[in-house]
This record gives sequence, structure tokens and C-alpha cells, in this order.
Amino acid sequence: MLADRDRIFTNLYGQHDWRLAGARARGDWDGTRALIEKGREWIVEEVKASGLRGRGGAGFPTGLKWSFMPKEVKDRPHYLVINADESEPGTCKDRDILRHEPHKLIEGALLASVAIGAHEAWIYIRGEFHAEYKRLQHAIDEAYEAGLIGKNACGSGYDFDLKVTRGAGAYICGEETALLESLEGKKGMPRLKPPFPAAVGLWGCPTTVNNVESIAVVPEILRRGASWFASIGRPKNTGTKIFCISGHVNRPCNVEEALGIPLRELIERYAGGVRGGWDNLLAVIPGGSSVPLLPKEICDTVLMDFDSLREAKSGLGTAGVIVMDRSTDPIRGHRAPVTLLQARVVRPVHALPRGHRLALARDGTHGRGPGRDRGDRRAGAGDARDRGAHHLRPRRRRGLARAGADPPLPPADGGADQGLQGTPRRGAAGGGVTRRDVTAAT
Repeated sequence: MLADRDRIFTNLYGQHDWRLAGARARGDWDGTRALIEKGREWIVEEVKASGLRGRGGAGFPTGLKWSFMPKEVKDRPHYLVINADESEPGTCKDRDILRHEPHKLIEGALLASVAIGAHEAWIYIRGEFHAEYKRLQHAIDEAYEAGLIGKNACGSGYDFDLKVTRGAGAYICGEETALLESLEGKKGMPRLKPPFPAAVGLWGCPTTVNNVESIAVVPEILRRGASWFASIGRPKNTGTKIFCISGHVNRPCNVEEALGIPLRELIERYAGGVRGGWDNLLAVIPGGSSVPLLPKEICDTVLMDFDSLREAKSGLGTAGVIVMDRSTDPIRGHRAPVTLLQARVVRPVHALPRGHRLALARDGTHGRGPGRDRGDRRAGAGDARDRGAHHLRPRRRRGLARAGADPPLPPADGGADQGLQGTPRRGAAGGGVTRRDVTAAT
């Protein structure tokens, strides 16, 4: 269990003042000038040593990502873009940071910009977050008035501007290159990689895109030291994480805990347990609707971190923990997120593998039960599980071809409790298509 002294988000539930005075009383903006004056290389190396991995879903090492930016700022300015387009079903952590801890994000944006040599940063916020946008903009205005950002930020001699833009509700803009397209005023469509944003990003300039939570924890890491952050959690899975627990639990909540906490302990300690008791658990989606669900026998022992969930053929994703009890029809439960992905991802990008639709069409909920699958007369059709696994292989070049939650395919023998876990996908859960996949697709 994470000790209270190690919690970074001390106002996660909005019990205290979110404005500048309250933030300073909780330790924000303390010694920021001294941190800036330590220089770009020191900040990058400290974040690398902390083991911080991206909190937006991919889990890529943050310090390493920053190091990809050009070392010198030449004719093209550098930009930091913060992805606050939180659209993943089951995820609401960034929203609470924007509402209750906006100054952590602003201070983090300043320090991260120093690390990558950027003098301008953009926060791309989900359009539906109207109240959060107003609160964030108010906090930015406070920071400008106090001289914490703007010309000579914090008296350090470093100029830094922070701007906010609102999205139009497109799920696809959660992907970093689609977000950049939208920020440039174009239709939000993912770009092919390479080139990567660190080389050609916003307006063709070197750009780093990070999640809200990834940026908001940076000031505390630099103040307390990389060794402190690295001492929390497990090797290669260090630090704290905000988990969003929802579904069939007694007390849905957001909670900051150490990476590597057992899933069962997380649910029972903070969410009051599964409705009807732990034995009533059917399955859990551990990282938002874009990762495969886990059946109960795995949930009994699995740890909540990047590597443990990857070994379990799922992923930490955004840490949106969705709990399903035995009253749930998992096929129907997946219909909503798959429909969302089909509308928001497939139609603009044509990237979702056919298996997402075929598996749902053959599960019996659309009038075609498993008997039809086993009786399919096409040569080499095999059973439903084999065909579903075949169709679920990503075939297109867009990274979001893998972003759909793997549907639970019906078992060949008609058993009720089998086939809950989706077919494993190649590579990391929720990751983009590899260069080999792109070559094959073209």
C-alpha cells in the first residue's frame, strides 16, 4: 500500500483549494527556478533514472522519449504538446488532475519544456471538458500573473508560453499524430511513421507529445529525486499511478497507488470489493476498453503494472479498471466500445480488423449461434475461435488497428466460462503497428 507521504496528487478528490495559493501550500512551485537552472540535460537524466514510463497507455520511458529531441534548437522551434483528450472508455484520471491539480500540470509543462528545449507548449483538451477547460485556463492566467510562466518564467531567464486548445470530441485525436493534425487545424487523421514527431511534429517542427499524468508527476520527481520515485513499485515499473475503478464494485473511485499492486487488493481495498463478493467476479478489463479482459483466475493473482499485464496477454493501458460480475454478458459488454471504435476509428481510418465485427456477429447475439460457426461449409473454416484469431490480426498500417478491445470469442464446445480472454495480439497491448507490419500492408 502506498504511504500517504509518497502520494503525488494530494488534492485528487478536490478537498482543498485548487487555485495557486492552495497549490503552493501543498508544495507546488517550490524551488522551480532552481530546477530550471540545473539545465536541460540534468532534467532528462533525472527523469530517465526515475524509470517514469508514459501514463497515457503505451508505457514508453518518458526520459528516453525526451532524449530523442534534437539537442540544439536551430531554425525550427521545439514544441511540447500535452494530450488531455481523455476519450478512452473507463478512464477519468486526467479529468481529475485538470479539475483539482491544474498547477501540477502547468509546472510540469514548464519543466518538461526546458528538458526538450521548447519555449511554447500546447494542451489539447477534450472538447466535452468544458468546466475543466475553464478551471485550467484560470490556473494558467494565475501563473502568468504571478510570473511563474511567460517572459522570464520563475525569474530563471527562460521564456515559456502555455496555450490551451479544445478538441471537437473525436476519439481518433487521442492518437498523437492525429492530435497534431487537429492542432494544426486539419482533420484529425493519424500520420504514417516515420517520420516521428520528435523529427517532424507540430507544424513540421520537433515535437514531444505526452499525457497529462506523465507531465504532472515530473516536478515532484525532480524535487524529491529520481531514487525516491524509483523506490516505489517494481523494477522497470516504478512510481505511482492513478487507477480508475468502475463497473460492478461497491465504491467506484479514482485512487493513486504504487505500480505493481495486486489487482484484487486494489479492488477490495479502495472500491469496496466486487458486488456480491470476489467469487462473483467474472472478468476485469484492466486498462480501459482498448485492452483484452482478464478472467477471474488471472485476476486472483495478477499485478497491476506494465510488464505483469503484458505477460497476462493484456495491458495496463490507461489503468481504467472495469469490473464485471457474473450477471454480465461479456459479448454485450464489448459491443459498446467496439461500436465506438467502429464509428470513431474505422470510418475515418479504415483500420479495425474484420474480426472485431465478425466475432460479435457470430456469438449468438445477432441471431447466429456457435452452431452456425461449427457448421460453416467454407473450406478450412475451422471453429469460431480459430477464425476469430485469424481475423483479429492487424492488417492495416494505422496504429489504432490494434486499439479495439479483443472480443471474447465463443468457445467451440459452447461452455459458459471459456473464451473470456481475447486473442493475444502481436507486440505490446494497445501498441502501434511495427515497421514490418507497415511493409506488409503496403
